[in-house]
Amino acid sequence: MKPSMSRRGFLASAAGATAGLALAGCGDYQPVSARAANAAAPLPQYIPYKGVPTSMPATASGVSAGYRHYPSHPVEALPDGPPAKGPAIKIMTLIFNPVPPPVGKNVMWQALNRSVGCDLEFEITPVADYPDKFAVTLAGGDLPDAMLMLPPSNNSAATPGMLDALFEDLTPHLSGDNVRDYPYLATIPSASWAPCVLNGGIYGIPMPRPVSGGPVFTRLDLINQRHLDPRPRSGAEFLQLCKDVTDRRRNQYAMGDPITAFDTVMQMLHGPNRWREDRGRFIWWFETEECKQALDTVRRMTKDGVMHPDAYSVTGKVKDWFGNGQIVINPDGAAAWNDYYTTYGAATKGFDLGYLLPPGWDGGEGVQWQGQSYYGVLIVKKAPKARIKQILRAMNALASPFGTDGYLLRKYGVRGPDHTVKGTDPILTPKGTAEVTLPTIFATDAPFTLYYPRKPEIVHTQYAFQSEANKVLLPDPTEALYSPTNAKMSALLQKTLDDTRKGIMQGRVPLKEWDDAMRDWRGKAGDKIRSEYEQAWEIRH
Repeated sequence: MKPSMSRRGFLASAAGATAGLALAGCGDYQPVSARAANAAAPLPQYIPYKGVPTSMPATASGVSAGYRHYPSHPVEALPDGPPAKGPAIKIMTLIFNPVPPPVGKNVMWQALNRSVGCDLEFEITPVADYPDKFAVTLAGGDLPDAMLMLPPSNNSAATPGMLDALFEDLTPHLSGDNVRDYPYLATIPSASWAPCVLNGGIYGIPMPRPVSGGPVFTRLDLINQRHLDPRPRSGAEFLQLCKDVTDRRRNQYAMGDPITAFDTVMQMLHGPNRWREDRGRFIWWFETEECKQALDTVRRMTKDGVMHPDAYSVTGKVKDWFGNGQIVINPDGAAAWNDYYTTYGAATKGFDLGYLLPPGWDGGEGVQWQGQSYYGVLIVKKAPKARIKQILRAMNALASPFGTDGYLLRKYGVRGPDHTVKGTDPILTPKGTAEVTLPTIFATDAPFTLYYPRKPEIVHTQYAFQSEANKVLLPDPTEALYSPTNAKMSALLQKTLDDTRKGIMQGRVPLKEWDDAMRDWRGKAGDKIRSEYEQAWEIRH
């Protein structure tokens, strides 16, 4: 499963949302001023779950809890019985995987409905088609009870006016101590709730993601074969490692994606995480001197032959290149750690993953860009108070944490048909593998948990990474802010800039052309986006 989406994949989807904006009838909604759109609201109180002890606990800074094994006696998530008895709840969301069997042939889905107390009617759309589906649904007016909204920062259909007109302000139900009525929603960290605030209210339930983001993965087995140090301590040592692991005769290279190579170098240079805020003034990451140095560094890496020869011409193959050993270093999302072992570990003797934190370019520490704290937001259609409470109780059940029978059901289905047990750990059957793709994670979910029963010893390494990374996290200061111009324009402008960026890194376009690209960006939208973010920052602070 792929419970997170790459930034570029998301931007492509956001561009679809931009194209579909006209369908959404945004002119029908009362305009909301920037000041009103960015007004603050009290967040839900954070109350971490402590029902299942572990030597690797979650921390207030955002380190995820880790577990080597599932409890032999899972905690009963809903001891008072089904919490959301009543009419069916229609949920529109997306999926990366093949669509699961329908409820009539899906014992996991049937059991989930029984545990919640009502029918959860998922309307499932492939991820690539979802932005247009979202816009068309808004335009048609026949709204489901709840629907996934991709982040407003890059989703032009998700306007503050639309939210105010059509969807419920959940502040009275969830802010502060009110969230205690929904104790599993209270386990979601505050960072994931912050982007749910628009118009001075809490307009949705987040799908939480770890703030540490994903590591720069390394094929530790391949590095150790060459007796190399897997943890470079400067930019120069990193570039030397890239040269030392490259072996063209064996079709082995250091990296396979120029964009993630650029990101890695930027973090060595302490480059901004999308935007840099300094006393209320904003600078975009592409405007910085660090950006030009990173572009030039990847250009040199390309010239030195440490990039995969298809890095600029082939997309969608980087995971395979890394898994089969054609590349040795590959930044990826947090969930990829388990996926790599599942997909490639069994077929490769000695397969072993490590990680590196970007070192400072001249030595010392680099930074780790804080990951997006949420995938999206589940927004709830306006309805009577009793109906809203029923939906919130159902979503609370879908957020039951690791160690409970509710989590076990969502992730592993029903014992017997969907999973067997090895020791105390669930092992999916082929039927279960198909059934648990029901995209409850794209409604809401428990906080991210480190757990991999096939190879439990890697959980300690995962926990060590997050613990190290969270000490040097650099946040994106705009994640919880709203800029209407950014929502409308950024995805389209990003495509043009990425073409120029790749041209420079490949050596086809001179570096000096980047200054022209930045002047064009500022004139078309950049200065206006900057101004809107600065105003939003002033409102929030």
